Amino acid sequence: MALRPAPRWIGLLLAGALAAHIGWQAIRPAARPVAAALPPAPPPPLLRLASLGDDAALARVLMLSLQAWDEQAGASQPLHALDYGRVVGWLRGALLLDPRSQYPLAAATGVYGAVPDPARLRIMLDFVEQAFAADPARRWPWMVQAALLARHRLHDLPRAQRYARAVRTLAPQAPPWARELEIFVLQDMGELEAARTVAGALLQGGDVRDPAELRFLQRRLEALERQR
Repeated sequence: MALRPAPRWIGLLLAGALAAHIGWQAIRPAARPVAAALPPAPPPPLLRLASLGDDAALARVLMLSLQAWDEQAGASQPLHALDYGRVVGWLRGALLLDPRSQYPLAAATGVYGAVPDPARLRIMLDFVEQAFAADPARRWPWMVQAALLARHRLHDLPRAQRYARAVRTLAPQAPPWARELEIFVLQDMGELEAARTVAGALLQGGDVRDPAELRFLQRRLEALERQR
């Protein structure tokens, strides 16, 4: 039985449908890639094993991997969307591998602590405080930075005073200006008697030897005395 040719209108309909499909594929929005969640940091024993004896190199790889996580094959993920508990795990792992590195603490205060989210900033400051306690001689600059962030960003003066006091009492290697920070925080708190006590302790402790610093402390103590 001979096949009859299809009516001409069917061919036109198919051609129109094909053209419409091609046109839609050309103009439709591309599927947006979805950023994966930050995974937990590898446990310390696994990090030690994976380092093959070059802990410092692996620490840098960890930090680069962490900081690249917000850009994954075109999928942008804002910092405030990251799980900051996991961020701390990665920072702590890098610091464990290379305790002399300042990179994790700089990232905590300058990158992850820069988000406009007080809760996340507190997580970063807690991490810095714990890291400082393990090595005050090398990590005091980040504790000073934490005190300033608590004072000016969080407006949490008790927290700022705690950090400043830790620098004064645990880091005698820190320069006088860093150990004097507690005086200014106490003044902001209205704790003038405590501020006088700190200024007097710094003057009498013998750690401040620079004549200019001694004159500054003396003038500060005299100014506080006049406020009695």
